[in-house]
Amino acid sequence: MADEQTMTDLKDLAGAVEGTVAPAAPTAPLREKQVDKQGRAYATGRRKDAVARVWVKPGTGKITVNGRDQEVYFARPTLRLVINQPFGLTERAGQYDVVATVKGGGLSGQAGAVLHGIAQALTRFEPALRGTVKAAGFLTRDSRAVERKKYGKAKARRSFQFSKR
Repeated sequence: MADEQTMTDLKDLAGAVEGTVAPAAPTAPLREKQVDKQGRAYATGRRKDAVARVWVKPGTGKITVNGRDQEVYFARPTLRLVINQPFGLTERAGQYDVVATVKGGGLSGQAGAVLHGIAQALTRFEPALRGTVKAAGFLTRDSRAVERKKYGKAKARRSFQFSKR
């Protein structure tokens, strides 16, 4: 009990700590720009059972999915909003052309896969955007998928209707 500290001692310690210069926070090293011979950045996006191969290059903002315009392929406006999220977040709307080929899954999963691919390709084209896109969660693959059907059940968890008689 001889080494008891009072509140004034703690204030003195805090003042001493504040007076010292803290080491600079280590910043993550910027990654290299990954571009092919045609000046495009490539990435693969996945969601549910859908897999999207995405190429991003500087352009006018045209998005082509499986050889068709995005308005034709993704007729629902909500799916088009999903695809354009990375450009809106990074304030790059209308600056890049996107060519994507998608296989598997339904339209919602395919839109999620294209979103994931665009976000990955954007960070490969402009590595400085990685922090912004990562903070929004676009670089993480959404691993949620449909649960399999179990034997003795009507669906994955739903039981058959109980009959007393």
